Amino acid sequence: MSSIPGLFINTTFVWDVEQLKDIDVKSPAFKELLIRLYQNLNNVVIALNLKDSGYYAEQEFINGQVFPKLAEVANESPKQGRQVFRKLISFGALPNGSKSIAHGISLLNASFTITRLYGAASDKVAKSYLPLPYSSPTALNQNISLSMDATNVTVTTGINRTSYTDTWIIVEYLKQ
Repeated sequence: MSSIPGLFINTTFVWDVEQLKDIDVKSPAFKELLIRLYQNLNNVVIALNLKDSGYYAEQEFINGQVFPKLAEVANESPKQGRQVFRKLISFGALPNGSKSIAHGISLLNASFTITRLYGAASDKVAKSYLPLPYSSPTALNQNISLSMDATNVTVTTGINRTSYTDTWIIVEYLKQ
């Protein structure tokens, strides 16, 4: 067992192949083998389902993150958490001021919660890149804010940033 917190499974399972080719399929040893195979496969499936996926799509996608369940949600299993959804938004160029575009996410109910809202912008000519939001350590007018409401994502710049023509915004959220 690893001392590092997280979801880890063994990477190597040793099976004696010589014993397997001569094993009697009705023997207790074969039944034990099947049980161990099923257990190992189950561990892999659990780990796969609970890992954060590195897939970013412009369609809603369950990303593998799990948040604790809400106590007030009826009929929710105590062992099941709430799945996090991810959506990638192609924002285009940063503005000189403020710009909003529709995110296309249906906010279904009052339990809808944003877990992360972030992005990055690229000026491919100058080979310059900015995280979103951006906070300048020296000049407040260089800050870039990122926000979201029920309809739009909005980026507001303190100075002209239109040379940053390739901007991606990632929204991660809970629906329940």
